[in-house]
Amino acid sequence: MKLKLIVSFFLLTTYFTAFSQEKQNMERGLIKVSIMYPYAEGKTFNMEYYETKHMPMVAALLGSNLIKYTIEKGLASGVPNQPLSFMAVGTFYVKSLSDYQAAIAPHINAIRADFSNYTNISPIILVSEVVK
Repeated sequence: MKLKLIVSFFLLTTYFTAFSQEKQNMERGLIKVSIMYPYAEGKTFNMEYYETKHMPMVAALLGSNLIKYTIEKGLASGVPNQPLSFMAVGTFYVKSLSDYQAAIAPHINAIRADFSNYTNISPIILVSEVVK
C-alpha cells in the first residue's frame, strides 16, 4: 500500500512537471502586449467594465492571432508600505506582432475613446517577446 502511494505521487509529480514545461514551451516566442495602468492619487479604474466590455471588445478584433488574454487587478506594491504600482494590467498574447498591429490600427480611435468608460489613467504599453 505504501509503495502504491509513493509510486502514485511520483507519477503525478512527473505529469504535472512535464505539463508545466510543455505549457511554457508553447508560449515561448509569442508576442505579449501588456497594457499597464499606473496607480496615482485621484485616478479611478472600473474593473467590471474593463473585464466585461473593453478587453473582450479588443480581443474580438484580434481574431485567430490571439492565443489568450489576461486581466490583473493590482493589490499591493512589491515593497511593503509603499503605494500600489499599477491599478490593473491587461495582457494579450498573440502569434504575430504585425498581425496585431494590422488588427488594432483601424480601430485605435474607438479603443482609445472607450478608455473614458472605465478609467482616467493613461496606460503604459509594453510589447515584448516571451522567452521563457
